[in-house]
Amino acid sequence: MPTTGPGVRLLPNAITVLAMCAGLSAVQFALGAHWDLAIASIGVAAVLDSLDGRIARLLDATSKMGAELDSLSDAISFGVAPALVVYVWKLRLEENRIGWVVALVFAVCMILRLARFNTLLEDTEQPPYAKEFFVGVPAPAGGLLILLPLIITEQIGRDGWWSSPGLLMVWTVAVAVLLISRIPTLSVKTVKVPPRAVAPLLVLVGLLAAAIITFPLVALATAMIVYLGHLPYAVRRYRWLAKHPEAWSVPAADRRAIRRAHGVAARRLGLRQPLRGRVAGAAMRAVRLPRRNGQVSDGGGHVGPGRRRGWRQIGLRRNQGPKEPQPPRRTP
Repeated sequence: MPTTGPGVRLLPNAITVLAMCAGLSAVQFALGAHWDLAIASIGVAAVLDSLDGRIARLLDATSKMGAELDSLSDAISFGVAPALVVYVWKLRLEENRIGWVVALVFAVCMILRLARFNTLLEDTEQPPYAKEFFVGVPAPAGGLLILLPLIITEQIGRDGWWSSPGLLMVWTVAVAVLLISRIPTLSVKTVKVPPRAVAPLLVLVGLLAAAIITFPLVALATAMIVYLGHLPYAVRRYRWLAKHPEAWSVPAADRRAIRRAHGVAARRLGLRQPLRGRVAGAAMRAVRLPRRNGQVSDGGGHVGPGRRRGWRQIGLRRNQGPKEPQPPRRTP
């Protein structure tokens, strides 16, 4: 007996179609120069895209058609629509057709990124920790990153160096490269929240919702900057997991314990950074440094006559060498 009816199983696909409609609406708003509504439409598409897959798994309503429809929706909402919005905003110049080429490059890279994502879903030879990362920047993040100069312009209320056509072209190509790159990015799908962190997390969600409602553009721009800042951490975490198979199937708390244990072991083994030429104690003063015009430096910046300090002056004992055996003394 099926656990869900046909109407409920249709819900995830309906959400996917709504996300696609929101992405296409962004193009219509851009043609009318309603830039804030265009940004909001792509943001709504990103929220809906994050919900359809989770609802499908929750209702046990996953299907091949839903997977294909989701990829098509992402290609339109986060590939074609943002490229057209940016093109209509600043890249549509009659004397320069490079802007259209740049928009095409972004849309093509988005489609290639989605095609690779679908291929990796069927790859069974990936290590266990690979499910915690995306390969490259995911589609919703890429669709919002390309709009970052537009978001800043709308928030400030005027154009600047960040909105110049040349820099916007470079930014668009850079985001397109991030889409098809092999850079690992964190996936929130596998994040597990401990029970004691549920209440603080709900409070944080409430504060985030209040910030989005009060300052939507500032919150969105901050989220995009923070996302870019997490890329070095994601790369470092991916490489650490690749070198420590014992941490692949353990919770986050145990991974922190493993990381601390490795740090303590390294310190106990003396694996420290070199002192960069500094020698501790009297040994530094005992070494005769190169002469400077007949004089010798004592290591502290003072230059004196070219002679060594005696072993008694620096508090060391002279090496007497091996002692010769003494004949046994006879007692009367």
